[in-house]
Amino acid sequence: MESRVLLRATANVVGIPKLRRPIGAIHRQFSTASSSSSSFTVKPIGGIGEGANLISGRQLRPILLLDSSAINGGEKREILKPVKAAAAEGGDTAGEAKVGFLAKYPWLVTGFFFFMWYFLNVIFNILNKKIYNYFPYPYFVSVIHLFVGVVYCLISWSVGLPKRAPIDSNLLKVLIPVAVCHALGHVTSNVSFAAVAVSFTHTIKALEPFFNAAASQFIMGQSIPITLWLSLAPVVLGVAMASLTELSFNWLGFISAMISNISFTYRSIFSKKAMTDMDSTNVYAYISIIALFVCIPPAIIVEGPKLLNHGFADAIAKVGMTKFISDLFWVGMFYHLYNQLATNTLERVAPLTHAVGNVLKRVFVIGFSIVIFGNKISTQTGIGTGIAIAGVAMYSIIKAKIEEEKRQGKKA
Repeated sequence: MESRVLLRATANVVGIPKLRRPIGAIHRQFSTASSSSSSFTVKPIGGIGEGANLISGRQLRPILLLDSSAINGGEKREILKPVKAAAAEGGDTAGEAKVGFLAKYPWLVTGFFFFMWYFLNVIFNILNKKIYNYFPYPYFVSVIHLFVGVVYCLISWSVGLPKRAPIDSNLLKVLIPVAVCHALGHVTSNVSFAAVAVSFTHTIKALEPFFNAAASQFIMGQSIPITLWLSLAPVVLGVAMASLTELSFNWLGFISAMISNISFTYRSIFSKKAMTDMDSTNVYAYISIIALFVCIPPAIIVEGPKLLNHGFADAIAKVGMTKFISDLFWVGMFYHLYNQLATNTLERVAPLTHAVGNVLKRVFVIGFSIVIFGNKISTQTGIGTGIAIAGVAMYSIIKAKIEEEKRQGKKA
């Protein structure tokens, strides 16, 4: 439209009814005619190739639209574009072709995230238990988990992957309760892992949804549907059955796992109050840093003297310095990466899918730990574990559907 204004203005000034000559000739005549007219003066700014002509105070776009209707009876309309613009469009087309494969098969990427989440979690649990078999110091190992993750985050920030998000005092105050609960839950989980079989700890931790529902009902004042409470009955029953006949049962492992459930429940409560626009990767990094400082003092107080007297020496004597350091490094890496992958997977799928995936992950961990370590379980323990996992699955599916209905209601 703006280019047609240019052509018509030119025709009115110099009396040219049709456009037959090259663009350059038109501008030369336009300039000559403009200089001889006292009533109408137009000063061209920039060349056509620069796309910077000014008509009545308006700058034209860099695309030249030649209205050929006056030339060829309206048969066609030509669009002339700068070479750079055309090249850019070609690059966009190539980019679309590259992205096309992932857009066409998104389930491949999602499946990869689930696979890596499960794989890293299983490897972490197995390696973690193997370390406790020759180095039974869960407070110190918990510190190593967080320390390796923090170093990983600092290196990632230094190279800009991801870019570090700034944090102020207000956000720090909000994240501290979350980090404290995270630290307490992490340490007590590891105390349980060191004291009893991995499968038994994960069976007890299946009670976490029960504590979440109880906290939501009696602390947060939220109304929990009766269907959710009914779905939790099999969880409680299954854990009770498994605990009564668990061959590796001891009160330290049981109580520690229960404290872990309570700690992670309060972590969820504080996390809801700490909603922030910061991305999940940066939030988890800051929580890990704070949790590390929380875990260091009890590790020094509880296990420091034992470690210095014989703890480190015994471990090195059993497996050697290289394997000892290597195991601690890799268990820390697997811990951080599987937690990060769990967050990334949640961002890619619906809550219902993630809930079911989380239940299946626990099944994988329990199954692999029994196979790898050859843990003997009674028939009642096996049945109880199965009932508890089934209850968690029912609870997760019902809860995810309720949350989805709430979101749909808000949108409507």
